[in-house]
Amino acid sequence: MVDLSVKIGSLKLKNPVLTASGTFGYGRDYDDYLNIDQLGGIVTKTITLKPREGNPMPRIAETPAGMLNSIGLSNVGVDAYLAEKLPKLKKIDTAVIANVAGETLEEYGKIVRLIQAHPRIDGIEINISCPNVNQGGIAFGTDPEIIAQLVRIVRQETEKPIIIKLTPNVTDISEVALAAQESGADAVSCMNTLRGMGIDIDTKRPLLHNIVGGLSGPAVKPVALAKVYDTVQALRIPVIGIGGIMTWKDAVEFFLAGATAIQVGTLNFVDPSGSIKIINGLKSYCMEKQIDKITDLIGGMIESAKF
Repeated sequence: MVDLSVKIGSLKLKNPVLTASGTFGYGRDYDDYLNIDQLGGIVTKTITLKPREGNPMPRIAETPAGMLNSIGLSNVGVDAYLAEKLPKLKKIDTAVIANVAGETLEEYGKIVRLIQAHPRIDGIEINISCPNVNQGGIAFGTDPEIIAQLVRIVRQETEKPIIIKLTPNVTDISEVALAAQESGADAVSCMNTLRGMGIDIDTKRPLLHNIVGGLSGPAVKPVALAKVYDTVQALRIPVIGIGGIMTWKDAVEFFLAGATAIQVGTLNFVDPSGSIKIINGLKSYCMEKQIDKITDLIGGMIESAKF
């Protein structure tokens, strides 16, 4: 048997495959397509202090190698999340990581304080990288000083693992990642979507109501791999790789680049059971290569200077 378990701070995952926030609903939306218990974990839809309707339609558009989205963090709000969504996850046998966002630093702290004691929450991912909102989001994720303040605020509210979701839309991702680490984060997720847009040449209108949105899918994988590699070189804490992971082979690349775990996003819309196929593919790959533990893959890329 291959040991697929990994650790993110104090949180032990049965395998390193999680579903990304915003692509898997609140955890039960995909019950008809896969057994959630087989996943390493789920990251639930971003929660804000008050309910949000999100951005006007259209807010999703297909691209030749991925998709654009400008959802705008549409969600039920923290009160309904606690009362209605989390109770439905009571009996699932996998880690549940809550993704939270706020318009102010104080809002982040308040949301974490409200949810952190819930027994079904195993970890908290702090979204400071959404490109589709006017307040908070990417505005926080590009400033190392604000990141440091934010992490210190949420760190005071919980002992559960804190994961900071980084934006790729910065000059030096290692700088913002270091700010998160030095302020008390247990891990970082790398990366959120790239800013992108599309135009319908017949109507001459943008594909998204907000004109610019977040690009995800296979097109961003090379960028995500590079960002993960750069981040891993700078940090002591685990890095969770995100971006264009569509197959188990993609996942292996992220582990070799140094990721401790991965999140599957756009694939959930294309193949709802795709994350399970990635888990099975990783098992087969490790058996074929006589790898006993998935952790032996982490950072295993052989650099050209060592050939």
